[in-house]
Amino acid sequence: MYMVKLTPEMIEAFKATRYFALATASKGGDPNVVPVGMVFLMDPETVWIGNQFMHQTVKNVKENPRAALLVWTPGVPGCIKVKGDAKIIDSGPDYEKMREMVTEKKPTLVCKALLAMKITDVYDCRSGTEAGKQLL
Repeated sequence: MYMVKLTPEMIEAFKATRYFALATASKGGDPNVVPVGMVFLMDPETVWIGNQFMHQTVKNVKENPRAALLVWTPGVPGCIKVKGDAKIIDSGPDYEKMREMVTEKKPTLVCKALLAMKITDVYDCRSGTEAGKQLL
């Protein structure tokens, strides 16, 4: 798999989305999906997600580094599913930067780790004839 870059339209949809659905699966394929709000598009290829409450998601990513993120919000045209390779980072400069970003956005939350995802695929998830079509 190769890394892809989100288009300007995809970036705008990403920025307009407040809550995302993050999906992972265990090594054996048992699925898990959670709502996440501390999601930051660091560049057109990289998503950072703050881990304040995740348990099964962290376990899954350690066993199976693939993840998917639903980018959709009412009032914003389009809906995309972003897939990528994820890793858990709980120390070092990237983790410290993520902690600061979470604290700045919501001071009462404690960021336990950073889930960093490199985007590898993007799919259309709107209803209609293009549903499921790979965009990038």
